[in-house]
Amino acid sequence: MSHLISPLLRVSLAVSRRSLGVARCVLEQRSAGCTVSSARAYTAPQSHTDVRSMTNEEWAKKLTPEQYSVCREKCTEPPYSGKYVNNFENGIYTCVCCGTKLFSSETKYNSESGWPSFYDAMKDEIANEKHYNILTRTDNSYGMSRTEVICRKCDSHLGHVFPDGPKPTGLRYCINSTALNFTHGKK
Repeated sequence: MSHLISPLLRVSLAVSRRSLGVARCVLEQRSAGCTVSSARAYTAPQSHTDVRSMTNEEWAKKLTPEQYSVCREKCTEPPYSGKYVNNFENGIYTCVCCGTKLFSSETKYNSESGWPSFYDAMKDEIANEKHYNILTRTDNSYGMSRTEVICRKCDSHLGHVFPDGPKPTGLRYCINSTALNFTHGKK
């Protein structure tokens, strides 16, 4: 029956039922398998203020249902389902929501976790100081304590970071492919 509901309607229903919280997110994620696709193109807003002031309804119009589910509702794509899990080409991974540079292919490695993994995030110069383009915060959902990774510019959920990565950082940024775009080229 769910295949008869259009992806846009499915997102509209999800936005209107946001108060059902995590259980709904997990249920929809399992039933949809985070494999919903859409032909809609997304143009990233130009300023930091633009993306911070966007409403859930505006995000739902801009993103595919899968992107909205992961980036705005903090769902997780199934392991080994993302298009960048096995991508080891030279390039830069950017935020699918705002275009911010997040990770370089130089720091990507095969963690065998089922998601793209990086041992470090990219930095930008702000007021003559280097700052990470990601932020972290405590995530106590699903009865466990983890560290969530979000985009510094638009607050989109990207994934989680764990202290079991390789040297030199010892970190494993475990990121949803759905939250990323990839640009071929320099590392």
